[in-house]
Amino acid sequence: MKKVMMFLLLTGILAACKNAGNGRFTVNGNIRNAADQTVYLEEIFFSKRNPEIVDSAKSKGGLFTLSTPAKEQGMYRIRLAQDNTFFVFINDREKIDFTADLKKLDISTIDFNTPANAQLKGFIQQVSARRSALDSLAQQVQQLAQTKGADSLLAARRKEGSDQENAYGSYLVKYIDTTTNPVMALFAFGFTRNINPLELEKPMGRLKQRYPGNAAVATMVDQFNTMLAQRAAQQAAPQPAAIGSTAPEISMPDTDGNPFALSQLRGKYVLVDFWASWCGPCRGENPNVVKAYNRFKDKNFTVLGVSLDRDKSAWLAAIKEDGLEWKQISDLKYWSSAAVPLYGLQGIPYNVLVDPDGKIIAEGLRGPALDAKLGALLNK
Repeated sequence: MKKVMMFLLLTGILAACKNAGNGRFTVNGNIRNAADQTVYLEEIFFSKRNPEIVDSAKSKGGLFTLSTPAKEQGMYRIRLAQDNTFFVFINDREKIDFTADLKKLDISTIDFNTPANAQLKGFIQQVSARRSALDSLAQQVQQLAQTKGADSLLAARRKEGSDQENAYGSYLVKYIDTTTNPVMALFAFGFTRNINPLELEKPMGRLKQRYPGNAAVATMVDQFNTMLAQRAAQQAAPQPAAIGSTAPEISMPDTDGNPFALSQLRGKYVLVDFWASWCGPCRGENPNVVKAYNRFKDKNFTVLGVSLDRDKSAWLAAIKEDGLEWKQISDLKYWSSAAVPLYGLQGIPYNVLVDPDGKIIAEGLRGPALDAKLGALLNK
């Protein structure tokens, strides 16, 4: 089993910042109770790139020296080949003395004697203590939830857990905004997955002001801002019609050019099927819809095809080729179809199943799932 130190990065969010030295740093290591073996120095990247070996040495009596050029300060790790153990640190000094004892592997006994690594140790100890307390409360809540007559205590423990979770989040946000080491700010950012990104917007923005010209900070802040922009775009995008809501009305010309509305089918179960003649997956799914239609059409069920076509002749040809016998409508406006914002369409094929009262009761039914749902509803 791997012996992974508390110094192990828990998030994969790593950093590279300006080094205080002359472009090279050296680690003088002393690991007690370790067999003589190859010791690797590896650079760890904040991207998805795997750790990269930058130096290696043979340890003798636990002693070894490793060195590498480093234009920027960041995260590195020492890995023992035989013991499969590794230790993560920040290269904030030209010369770093490292000590550990394989028989006493504990964060308090592992030491990289530099200011940044003292901050790293203190931060991890603080995070570990807070997470342990939260885990303990979660276990208590789970146990109390199974105990009759413990409602008041359960509510108290839940509130305590919520308060501690909020305090933990506030601690992380404040740490990012106040730490004197940019590597630690970015490291702490990696623990914020459960925090609303909007709470991090200002602290992350201030990092560029606090550390101007820092490449790692600039990269991470840019990535964060891109994520915020993508999140905003997703929230602004049309959302699928919700199950349980009334199906939005659709009224479009049918194949003969006459207006037809979904509401005209009220009183039946209706599969509103969004497709197009140019959509390969749609054409591949059509046989399943045909099979379901033929099986249940005499049981108060029908289909309304809503096409995102723009070429009427291609639309009509596909209807004939695929044997689609039910009512078909389209405004022939492609992705500018009125159906797109109404149902939040982001891809086709897509469908919603509407009950006789006009409520959406299922969505995205394809293949066996469509047959099973209709069978459960109509074979009674």
